[in-house]
Amino acid sequence: MQRNDRCMVDVSIIIVSWNARAYLVKCLESLRSQRSVHPTETIVVDNASADGSADAVEKQFPEVRVIRNEANLGFARANNLGIQRAQARYFALVNSDIEVLDDCIDRMVAYMGGHPRVGVLGPRILNPDDTLQESCQRFPKLWRALAQALGIHRLLPSVAYCSHARTGRVEALTGCFLMARREALEQVGGLDERFFMYGEDLDWCKRFDDAGWEAAYYTGAEVIHHGGRSSANAPVRFYLEMQRANRQYYLKHHGMEAAHVYRYILILHQVLRVLRALLLLPLDRKGSRGMSHKLERSFACLCFLLTLREGQGAGAA
Repeated sequence: MQRNDRCMVDVSIIIVSWNARAYLVKCLESLRSQRSVHPTETIVVDNASADGSADAVEKQFPEVRVIRNEANLGFARANNLGIQRAQARYFALVNSDIEVLDDCIDRMVAYMGGHPRVGVLGPRILNPDDTLQESCQRFPKLWRALAQALGIHRLLPSVAYCSHARTGRVEALTGCFLMARREALEQVGGLDERFFMYGEDLDWCKRFDDAGWEAAYYTGAEVIHHGGRSSANAPVRFYLEMQRANRQYYLKHHGMEAAHVYRYILILHQVLRVLRALLLLPLDRKGSRGMSHKLERSFACLCFLLTLREGQGAGAA
């Protein structure tokens, strides 16, 4: 990406959307209600939605630039298309199911301005009921994957997550809302497009860290994340995408041997999930589809893992 030395705006807000029209409109309304002192631009990258999302944005938000993709290019590639067209000093990658709360953008810009070694920043993420959503992750390690497969992370949350109690440096951030510094992004590069959906945020934070930039969590800015609204359109497919992405991370950052071990940890995890679901299914007196959906996802994941050829999906850094 070539540097634009004459940035016309301070913040470029990039939103990737796929069949999430109602949430996208709500997201854009929350951005419009911001009374930011910093000039911003908003770019929506639509991944060939079939629900009229792009038309709705053009009609209701004429100030927003819309990029219409002819196919679902995935989260990473679509964001990179938005980044290529952005002009600002800071890039805010925002999920379509986010609501931005008061002064969030201004507060994050101010924090970035006062902390020049922070390359990527995340706000406090809230669920729709105002409870905290965990977003400060730890970099994947095999021992952590095993602890999660065995359920140990439920007793020791610090296995998987950094502290959310205060502002400060963290290992990695969830990608539902990230603000990146242009200088850092130009050094590190955009999102890795081999991650179709999921995992690109961990990979990006790892690359920032390897290049000497910090990832930080800022409790002074808040957003609401409704969570999983695009993936809800095809839950099994996107669950498999998550597993592929996790394995791709190990291939890229830890090598084939670690990816091989991770595969068997993941098989163990899915077997335990199937056994648990089978035990609980007779107790599901409400007739809920939740348990059967979990079984469907885990069986699909096991089929993927057991038929996977080693080296499939491998890629260099």
